Amino acid sequence: MSTRDLLVLGTASAVPTKFRNHNGYLVRWDGQGLLFDPGEGTQRQMIRAGVAAHDIDWICVTHFHGDHCLGLPGVIQRIARDGVEHPVRAVFPASGRDYWERLRHASAFVDTDVVEERPIGGAQAAIDSGEAPFTLSARRLQHPVEAYGYRLEEPDGITMLPERLAGHGIAGPLVGRLQREGRVTAPDGRTVTLAECSVPRPGQKLAFVMDTRLCDAVFELADGVDMLIIESTFLAEDEPLARRYAHLTARQAGEVAAAGGVRRLVLTHFSERYTAEDFPRFAEQAAEVYDGDVVLARDLDRIPVPSRHRATGA
Repeated sequence: MSTRDLLVLGTASAVPTKFRNHNGYLVRWDGQGLLFDPGEGTQRQMIRAGVAAHDIDWICVTHFHGDHCLGLPGVIQRIARDGVEHPVRAVFPASGRDYWERLRHASAFVDTDVVEERPIGGAQAAIDSGEAPFTLSARRLQHPVEAYGYRLEEPDGITMLPERLAGHGIAGPLVGRLQREGRVTAPDGRTVTLAECSVPRPGQKLAFVMDTRLCDAVFELADGVDMLIIESTFLAEDEPLARRYAHLTARQAGEVAAAGGVRRLVLTHFSERYTAEDFPRFAEQAAEVYDGDVVLARDLDRIPVPSRHRATGA
């Protein structure tokens, strides 16, 4: 079965702590690895998590504040050193190209040509995902520097219903032909359509939202996703600080998840001002406004994308 999960490489915000590294998130999706916001120390966290440079197919940077990008030099140099041969698509705000170039070539090393740059701009952007088993898009957030959130979507499909296939006498090669052609002639001579033997299967979706004020783009990114990975830098009582620095609170993250019908909410990017005793309150405050599955991310956690709803013949 294909893997769809999140490997958490770091959960701190501007300042790392003894137990929380700077940001770093590896989403694994059907053999593709998407590394989001590699902060300082990401290369070492990858080793601790048991993943390699060969597991990275995408690098997606939300913005060029240090806790979201200072791990780039080490990651790219590791891609070169380990001889990664497949393309690694690098998506980042076009307005930060100067920062990208400085990080991409931060020191002397034997370079690689597998890194393909995909700079983005505008209020929203569709990103060419090639033959990947998903589409990738971005929306601009509200932060002091240009920042983007990302949305990954599997195309919609269908689920075949064995009991209906059996009821129509469709078996063996006829099943594949029905899927390809949309209709077949059953053994008794009747024409059977694909709609009679299947139900729609919505594609799974995931959103990644980092530093931002609450804005329309956040709700658009989160709408209908199975998993939302979202910053919750502050607790609700510190909302004035969140507003001043253009961040979200745990309660606001819960409001976004509730409005979007999110199935699993992953809270991360926590300010260093909070102690271990404070962290349960992040989940509690999100749960006050959201009745779904709340996960308080910790470094090196593996968090699965929720399994599909089982299809029925209804």
